Amino acid sequence: MCKNCHQVFKGHYCNNCGQSAETHKINAHFLWHDIQHGLLHFDKGILYSLKQLFTRPGHSIREFIEGKRARHFKPLSLVVVLATLYGLLYHYFHIDTFDHVEAPIDSNFLNEWFATHFSWVTVGSIPIYTIGTYLVFKNQGYNFVELFVLNTFKAAQRISVQLLTIPTMIFLNHTSHMQQYTYTMYIIGIVLIFWTNIQFFNKMSKTKAFFLSILSHLIFLACFFIIMIIILLLSGNFKT
Repeated sequence: MCKNCHQVFKGHYCNNCGQSAETHKINAHFLWHDIQHGLLHFDKGILYSLKQLFTRPGHSIREFIEGKRARHFKPLSLVVVLATLYGLLYHYFHIDTFDHVEAPIDSNFLNEWFATHFSWVTVGSIPIYTIGTYLVFKNQGYNFVELFVLNTFKAAQRISVQLLTIPTMIFLNHTSHMQQYTYTMYIIGIVLIFWTNIQFFNKMSKTKAFFLSILSHLIFLACFFIIMIIILLLSGNFKT
């Protein structure tokens, strides 16, 4: 009998709710197993997905959309986990990427807001990326949600690079070189986006995929800046 729903069944899993017939005592071993398999999936989840994103990104994402998903960590969960970790480190080490940026808004407010809302900003930017991708690649047979998944994985890819460069950010923090670092990371992000798109949209030539990726990114930038201007106007934090 199932301990969860009391359904009588035969086999290893309940045919009503899917719970395993074997339930283990909750102890230190159970907790460690839960951390490995439920949260971080060390054996197949996060590490597997990240490896794929840096060896064959476009191909692995296309396979995921087509149904090959068992070994992957869920894309949106992956982004939230990575973005939250990045935001915590950014805040903990008091990193300031806006020190030498001239903007019509207080840089301290901007930096603190960025640190505490990084996960939300990252997730919120994915639909904006997807607008450009959908408009440009809409004839490739993918719907908006499928392209949202593509851009979610690409976001996880970029955050992973940012996490790896946290030591560099700490070293350059509050120096004039931080702006150069920001530009470099932006270029790396663009390269990763183009590389992934060229692999993902493999039914067209690499040259066409490259130039359409440029157009897609320009649409994203236009949408992003319009939204940011509206947010800043509504926030009332412009410098006078």
